[in-house]
Amino acid sequence: MRFVIVTGMSGGGKSTAMKMLEDAGFYCADNMPVPLIEKFMELLAMPDNGIQKVALGLDVRADQSFEDVNQLIIRLRLNYTFEILFLEASDNVLLKRYKETRRIHPLSVDGDLMSGIRRERELLESIRMVADYVIDTTNLLTRELKAELDKIFVSNQAYNSLMVNVMSFGFKHGIPQDADLVFDVRFLPNPFYIDELKHLTGLDDEVQEYVMSYPEAHTFIDKLTDMIRFLIPNYIKEGKYQLVIAIGCTGGQHRSVTLAGELYKRLKDKGDYGLTLRHRDTLG
Repeated sequence: MRFVIVTGMSGGGKSTAMKMLEDAGFYCADNMPVPLIEKFMELLAMPDNGIQKVALGLDVRADQSFEDVNQLIIRLRLNYTFEILFLEASDNVLLKRYKETRRIHPLSVDGDLMSGIRRERELLESIRMVADYVIDTTNLLTRELKAELDKIFVSNQAYNSLMVNVMSFGFKHGIPQDADLVFDVRFLPNPFYIDELKHLTGLDDEVQEYVMSYPEAHTFIDKLTDMIRFLIPNYIKEGKYQLVIAIGCTGGQHRSVTLAGELYKRLKDKGDYGLTLRHRDTLG
C-alpha cells in the first residue's frame, strides 16, 4: 500500500493536490484529528483491507497543536512506511491568495494575515525538513502542479527536487520580487523602434528573428545557459527547491521574451529538475 501525508502552508495548494490525488485513485482523508491518525494507520495496515493508495491531509488549525503532529510523524516512522508531500509558496503569494479568496488564516491574530503566515512557516519547518517531496507552487499553474504530482504518484518518475522558473519582465513594471537571478538584456537593439515589430512580441517569429540576428544575443544566451547549467546541480545539492531566473528589458515585450524563450528551450529536458516559462508583462 502507498500512503502519502499531504501537508504544507495554508494556501500552498494542499486542497488542490488532494483533489488531484483522489482523481489518481487515492483514498483521501483530510483534517483528521491527530489522536485518530495512528489508529487510522493501524487499520490500513491490516491485511485485505482493499485499499492500495491513501492520501492523508494535515494542516495547521487554531484548535490543534502542530507540535503533536511532528511528534506523531516521528513515532509513526518507526513502524510504518509512508511519504510526505509538502506544498508551499512565497509569503507574498500566500498573502495574495488569501486576499483573493477572503479566507481567514487559521493562525492570524486580529486579522493580521502576514503574522499568521510567518507563524505557520515556523511551525511547519521541522516537517518540511523531513518531507520526501517539497513543491513550491509560487509560480506553478494548476496544470503544472498536476503534471508534477502525476510524475511522482502516477508515473513513479524520479522527483525533480528543484523547480526552475524562467521569467521575462519589463523593468518599467518593476523587478519580480521573487527573482533569484536577474539579467538585463537592454544592451540589445530594441524592436520597439521598428514599425513592423513594435506591436508584436517576442512570441512572434519576426521579433525572435530580429533579436537573434545580433551576435551579442547568441553570445549572451550561450554564456547564460552555461552558467545556469553549472548552478543547477549545486542548488540541488544545497537543498534549494525553487530557482527563479528573471530576464528583463524595458517593457517586457520583445527582447526579454525572446531570450527567456531561448533559455527555456536550451534547459528543457536537460536535467533532473522541473522547468516552467512565464512572460509576466507580455501583452495579449
